[in-house]
Amino acid sequence: MFALSTPSRVHILGCLMSGPLSVGELTAELRMEQSAVSHQLRVLRDHSLVRVERVGRSRVYALRDEHVLALLEEALRHVEARRGLRRGSGTPRPTRATG
Repeated sequence: MFALSTPSRVHILGCLMSGPLSVGELTAELRMEQSAVSHQLRVLRDHSLVRVERVGRSRVYALRDEHVLALLEEALRHVEARRGLRRGSGTPRPTRATG
């Protein structure tokens, strides 16, 4: 999926897993230029992964819904499981039967 093809967009979604954040808060957390964060947020919004709300003069972004959160949580579980396999966690990798 294009929307998840860059580390910065995935990082933004990871930050939003803990709750809504303003562009300024995301900029500080990610150590990116505000224009770059805004561009990535626009892509995420266009792909219905985040929603935006005006709060005073700020724009606050949040994950679109529980489906997006579930997608991210599952992706993180997958990465952690793969890391465990690489570190020799004792869980053998499946092998293809030959015959």
